[in-house]
Amino acid sequence: MSDHDLPLVLGIETSCDETGVGIVRGCELLGESVASSVDQHVRFGGVVPEVASRAHLEAMTPTVRRALDSAGVGLADIDAVAVTAGPGLAGALLVGVSAAKAYAMALDKPLYGVNHLVGHVAVDQLEHGPLPKPAIALLVSGGHTSLLLVNDLATDVVSLGDTVDDAAGEAYDKVARLLELPYPGGPPIDRAAQQGDPKTIRFPRGKWGDGTYDFSFSGLKTAVARHVEDADRRGEPLVVADIAAAFQEAVVDVLTRKAVDACVEYGVSTLVISGGVAANSALRTLAGQRCREAGITLRVPRPRLCTDNGAMIAALGAEVVAAGLPPSSLDLATDTSLPVESPLAR
Repeated sequence: MSDHDLPLVLGIETSCDETGVGIVRGCELLGESVASSVDQHVRFGGVVPEVASRAHLEAMTPTVRRALDSAGVGLADIDAVAVTAGPGLAGALLVGVSAAKAYAMALDKPLYGVNHLVGHVAVDQLEHGPLPKPAIALLVSGGHTSLLLVNDLATDVVSLGDTVDDAAGEAYDKVARLLELPYPGGPPIDRAAQQGDPKTIRFPRGKWGDGTYDFSFSGLKTAVARHVEDADRRGEPLVVADIAAAFQEAVVDVLTRKAVDACVEYGVSTLVISGGVAANSALRTLAGQRCREAGITLRVPRPRLCTDNGAMIAALGAEVVAAGLPPSSLDLATDTSLPVESPLAR
């Protein structure tokens, strides 16, 4: 079968505050569009579920139209519809799944409810081609920090470790508030850190060398808070750049060390880093250095594909279709805590 004969998959993502739609054929991204409601959440310092759900409702139809236009195709050309069934915010997921059901029924095409987390890994194939089997994936986002053994994207994903408290992205947001930096916290901390010296402060490395592949960033966040409080009590000015640099180094140090250790233990030669925090410059740099030293191939999607988007859902949908798995039923339910071991929801 030639690439042109592969099914054309429409992917819809609404797990949090981005309405994403992607059009994928095989491992080729033909078109996409993303509408973000992040500006509506800034004054709250975090995502408000009801606001996000309303924004998805308003953005869905125009976002689908833009994605189709960018791909140069029409709805009649679509062969399958994939949608995030979980994990995510309940109301936000419901908007996307309802829309996907409507498109699938109107077009008389199969519906595939897929896993948001696995989608973050699958999107790498749109940039670097088919993922070697097996691979290790480090998923780092606002709500999730996980290490995965990916034997097959559509059928066999194993969780090796997860965060026991705050995810890395959550820690970035909380530390940004402490430092009076804008929300979301990842980009401003990354920019500030580039002007600072990470060696001025030694922040703790949660679950460092504990023999597991789990993560913990709550203690690190608390250590930053105490540092800020101590400086305020002494009347000393905060050197935001140095604090940001030391915090960021503590995060990426643990992430990259555990990821490389997992590759070595499982005899895997390819590491994929995905999720919104994968756009972080320090994470990319240190992961590249440690992977080169260990003889591991590092794959990281371009920043636009790291954050939530419809292309990642279409990419996973294309994998599920190619694997010959049966479609989800039209009474597909959302699952806010869908486990990563379930790439396809029923």
